[in-house]
Amino acid sequence: MIKRIGVIGAGTMGNGIAQVFAQSGFEVRLCDLVPAAIDRARGSIEKSLAKFVEKGKVSAVDRDAALERLSTGSDLDALADVDYAVEAIAESVEAKRSVFERLDAITRPDVILTSNTSSISITVLGAATRRPDKVLGMHFMNPVPLMTLVELIRGQATSAESMKVANDLCTALGKTPVEAADYPGFIANRILMPMINEAIYAVMEGVGTPEAVDTVMKLGMNHPMGPLTLADFIGLDVCLAILNVLHDGLGDPKYRPCPLLRRMVAAGQLGRKSGRGFYQY
Repeated sequence: MIKRIGVIGAGTMGNGIAQVFAQSGFEVRLCDLVPAAIDRARGSIEKSLAKFVEKGKVSAVDRDAALERLSTGSDLDALADVDYAVEAIAESVEAKRSVFERLDAITRPDVILTSNTSSISITVLGAATRRPDKVLGMHFMNPVPLMTLVELIRGQATSAESMKVANDLCTALGKTPVEAADYPGFIANRILMPMINEAIYAVMEGVGTPEAVDTVMKLGMNHPMGPLTLADFIGLDVCLAILNVLHDGLGDPKYRPCPLLRRMVAAGQLGRKSGRGFYQY
């Protein structure tokens, strides 16, 4: 029975994943090598839960209980006795493979190891372990506490049993699981990122301003958020990393990252996280 969850990576996605598991009654251990990231994550979780209490969606008692179930640290060895693990670090194949190798070495052989990757091959990550049948993708959407979709990605060797466990966990979290095959970008980003990329090309080529592009998509296509506002929210560096995976993995020129996106990332204009992207924050 799964009671204890290990979450690796205390960034925006990691702290959101930790929060939803803690809110759903699981004991959560959130790990990050950077102590400052851990402090920020706990602060973000406390702030998020406070908003839920303020809006009447969570009681103060349940908030306190969720925080009691959450522990943090910078030592990966603290996850040795977890029943299920979710990796949520940066979109780097090398870094993720290193984490999976370590988790494979320290956790019980029956523990399922998952990645919140938005584009990287689950088969490649599973091959870094001795349990590829127990490795799968669990791609949450941002912001995790509010978004109900979770993409479940089946690697080449992922077992049906592992997928069922993940599916049941999503249901326990109040999420809606959707299975995707192990292709670059899976479903969500294979469709989303070319749209964002084309919106950036439209700005670069002078077709329209960022405001014009976003307004057309919101009012004309009924999108709740324009693609450039969304890109700033995701992080332009993350968008670039995903597009590179799509371009490298599929070879189609339509996935080639826009030069303007490359320049903005090189200049440190990453969107909300840096205070400047297509908009000022």
